[in-house]
Amino acid sequence: MKRLTSYLPKVFGCIAAVMLLAAPLALGGCAGDDEDTAYVDRPVEDIYNEAMNYMSAGRYSSAAKSFDEVERQHPYSKWATKAQIMAGYAYYMEGKYDDAIVALDRFIDLHPGHKDTAYAWYLKGLSYYEQISDVSRDQRMTEGALDAFDNLVRRFPDSDYARDARLKVDLAHDHLAGKDMNVGRYYLRAGHYLAAIGRFRRVVDKWGTSTHVPEALHRLTEAYLALGVVEEARYTAAVLRHNFPDSEWYQDSWALLEFQDVLTAEERGLTETVEEQGQPQAAAEQDLTQTAGVPSETAEETN
Repeated sequence: MKRLTSYLPKVFGCIAAVMLLAAPLALGGCAGDDEDTAYVDRPVEDIYNEAMNYMSAGRYSSAAKSFDEVERQHPYSKWATKAQIMAGYAYYMEGKYDDAIVALDRFIDLHPGHKDTAYAWYLKGLSYYEQISDVSRDQRMTEGALDAFDNLVRRFPDSDYARDARLKVDLAHDHLAGKDMNVGRYYLRAGHYLAAIGRFRRVVDKWGTSTHVPEALHRLTEAYLALGVVEEARYTAAVLRHNFPDSEWYQDSWALLEFQDVLTAEERGLTETVEEQGQPQAAAEQDLTQTAGVPSETAEETN
């Protein structure tokens, strides 16, 4: 499996070094990965060594069952705690993400201050993250990943896993913004302009760092023009120019305003100045924003 090459839990190596004191147990050649582990009273070392051997062999489903067996037969041993998080890791590696989440939630609830709890939050987030579908589908998995990664970053900001969690939070935000854009475009095509505006405003206000903001501002300009709210359309296009002057979405918005013949003479003059005389970009952006009836600093806050 390739999912956790860079973030293999440190507990894996430490536990293996301590527990593999006895000779490795022979793994039953006839037993399949899906065969249930029989409940037989066995020493904790034997069960744990069996689970670690399964892990080394890539038989993650069997390993998870053996780790679960450690907790069932020896719930008060020191190895039960380690087996809980290792079961979550084994389920994750097998692709049984729901089972992994259950195991990791149990570990987090029982051991909130454990040294491996940061990793448990990270692995829980990954278990949701691996199930994120395209933006046309339900986004509960994206929200679950965000919740886990946010908890990790908030509770363990200096942990080894926080940096990757922050990156994945940004990617998840972009995914949720994409979902809102997808719904907003549908409403716009259907002529439900107020509903479309609500979605596009949410992208700008809630997911302001996402890559979808320039298009959201353009679609807002479209929707406002369709409703005849010209001042809002001009304001939104000015904000788009101020914050994303090189965006193709700004060019589309300004062309739409020109086509609708709603630009003021001053705005047309500013556009000609920029295109023909090479007026400094920053000054033009400020003038266009103020022409739309709002101070330039307000436009900055919108982003």
